[in-house]
Amino acid sequence: MDDYRRVADAVAADIAAGRLRPGDRLPPQRAFARRRGIAASTAARVYRELGRRGLVVGEVGRGTFVLAAERRAAPALAEPADARVDLELNYPVVPEQAPLLAAGLDRLIRPDVLDASLAPVGVAGTPAVREAAAALLAGGGWAPAPDDVLFAGNGRQAIAAAVAALVPPGGRLAVEALTYPVIKGIAARLGVTPVAVPVDGHGMVPGALADAHRAAPLGGVYLQPTLHNPSGTTMPEARRAELGALLERLGLCAIEDRIWAFLREDGPPPLASFAPDHAIPVDSLSKRLAPGLSAGFAAVPRRLAGRVAAALRSGAWGPAGFALEAASGWVADGTVEAIVKAKRADAASRQRIAAARLAGAAVRSDPGSYFCWWELPPPWRAETFVAAAARRGIAVTPAAAFVVGGAAAPRAVRFGLASPPEDVLARALDVLAEIAGGTPDDVPVD
Repeated sequence: MDDYRRVADAVAADIAAGRLRPGDRLPPQRAFARRRGIAASTAARVYRELGRRGLVVGEVGRGTFVLAAERRAAPALAEPADARVDLELNYPVVPEQAPLLAAGLDRLIRPDVLDASLAPVGVAGTPAVREAAAALLAGGGWAPAPDDVLFAGNGRQAIAAAVAALVPPGGRLAVEALTYPVIKGIAARLGVTPVAVPVDGHGMVPGALADAHRAAPLGGVYLQPTLHNPSGTTMPEARRAELGALLERLGLCAIEDRIWAFLREDGPPPLASFAPDHAIPVDSLSKRLAPGLSAGFAAVPRRLAGRVAAALRSGAWGPAGFALEAASGWVADGTVEAIVKAKRADAASRQRIAAARLAGAAVRSDPGSYFCWWELPPPWRAETFVAAAARRGIAVTPAAAFVVGGAAAPRAVRFGLASPPEDVLARALDVLAEIAGGTPDDVPVD
């Protein structure tokens, strides 16, 4: 083997072992040649070979950098399958986001700015990040006061802090009859009982919420008015107004999960606009910007701010200053708006794929959502369908994951659209349609 290839293999081994990490800069070629005891021309061939293998990239005027490993598409659709097409987790990523986010980081590499962003930050953040978060929480002509915004490490922590502030251990938290599974885990760890409240095509039924509170006092309410997970429904403005008036009358406060609301450009005003002193809208960055970018924030009525802030601190759920500083810059320079626009288009495209591949199926969703709710045809039950899909290398979520208490689960599954490439998504949905067109008896048993 040529000398330059042996040297390239050694560098590749360092990259694979993590001794050279993504983003590390390789030395200039002449310095590399001196260190390795090779000619400068050989060093140039080593760098070209590493680039050919997709391990490094050269940037004019800056140098040569180690690339991140490519994601595996995992197009596993045949039996037996070791890898999966994951339609459970739902983290949207669009091609535009990495270059846009990278460009916005330039200001953070200045030593003075970096030093400030790496300093400790409290749950109140800074004036700049409060302004940015208030802009992200705004909608439908409503915006919170920046001074009312508090921050957490992620959206789940912000929700947990709000639950802890509203509902004492042993207390009751109203949730939609089908709800985000994580809220059930949060309630269990805080010693709170989730109480299922019936919903209709417009969301949580106000009369049913009043009945639940009358039966035994509730400490608070958790709900998803916009792009409800798993059903995909969005509560209309009239229902929000009715629910807001009820919250004020009952003296209850609602935790308004707005994590997916960014996908609805024309969505109704937040529930908080109808009951500003009785709603805590919560949002985060992971779905809106990138899965690994973790920061949660909430607009908290001033009468509750001290309790929520105390819950954030005692739970060790405070934010990371670097993420907040980066996010405030991305809001100011238009990066967030550009990425959101791209994700709205991406979600709509994936919904069109789902509509085409599952035409005629009882699938409910929103044309701009990243997930769908599928009421299965008989004789399928959710668990047997999930098992049949898993045998073909596809992961979907059974309805039981969203059910509260001991209620019977519908014969339905939720599937996410965000994670696989579009061509893999289309083939996976074809396989699911094929499974649904048969019966459980068609599935071989080991």
